[in-house]
Amino acid sequence: MLEIVVKLALVAAAFALLPLLVGQAEHKVMAHMQGRLGPMYAGGFHGWAQLVADGVKFAQKEDVVPRDADRRVFKLAPAVALVPYLLVLLVIPVGPDGQVALDLGVGLFFALAVMGVGVIGAIMAGWASANKYSLLGGMRVAAQLMSYELPMVFAASSVAMAAGTLSLGGIAEEWRWWWLPWQAVGAVVFFVAGLAELRRPPFDMPVADSEIIFGPYTEYGGLRFALFILAEYAGIVVLCALTTVLFLGGWKGPFLETELGWLWTLLKTFALAFVVIWLRVSFPRMREDQLQKLAWAYLVPLSLAQLALTGVVKVAVQG
Repeated sequence: MLEIVVKLALVAAAFALLPLLVGQAEHKVMAHMQGRLGPMYAGGFHGWAQLVADGVKFAQKEDVVPRDADRRVFKLAPAVALVPYLLVLLVIPVGPDGQVALDLGVGLFFALAVMGVGVIGAIMAGWASANKYSLLGGMRVAAQLMSYELPMVFAASSVAMAAGTLSLGGIAEEWRWWWLPWQAVGAVVFFVAGLAELRRPPFDMPVADSEIIFGPYTEYGGLRFALFILAEYAGIVVLCALTTVLFLGGWKGPFLETELGWLWTLLKTFALAFVVIWLRVSFPRMREDQLQKLAWAYLVPLSLAQLALTGVVKVAVQG
């Protein structure tokens, strides 16, 4: 019982801290890459208090619910967007020998299914707002989810086939260094599809702030809006951690894997989070037709090709 309580406490602490660290890193990385001065002033040294300032700003804003909105769904949507990522963290192993809160035999499918639930929060927000612009944003979220879920599942299935298990810990255990070139296409497809599901730039058409006023979140303000932003950063942590476990060997490093496995997992996760921020800074937003074409004309065929290659290699190795 004590072990379970400690594991749950550590997961809760990681869920509370890691998304905030990613948010703080995004402020600083964008400030340096694009010469943004604003995020470098709050609190003095290097703008260390920028995230605190944002939190105070959100807390001070008035909590408004539109008159014609479906109040219960409107208030529930931020929680539906955020909580699923906490559940995914329960099944992500950070080190060998049971360093995971909940070791499921089908942990991979559980993680992918629950991540899809998180996207439903944005659809609920758009529908419940009684705003046509919000509804339009929600429908775009739904279309994007349907398009990118398929290549993401195919890419994850490829590495599960290679490892011969659906357990996230088992996949990390079976991982070998030569999987990097073998599963490279699947890794790129999985990562890109995950970014699109999270609606991160350059795949942020459903929440395009300058064109459709933040999409399904138009009517949200204050702490409820902050929860949607926090859900985005939590999604980045979960996506990067899953990519690390599936395609980068998880806790495996150059030395002391048993003692420092958790450290290697965190380093790889934050390196991928830096790539997420880098992509936001570097690429312009895609059009809706370009977004759909990327999914169906490129990512789906590539993920199927990776799946076929994995099957051929497995048969050849076992034969």
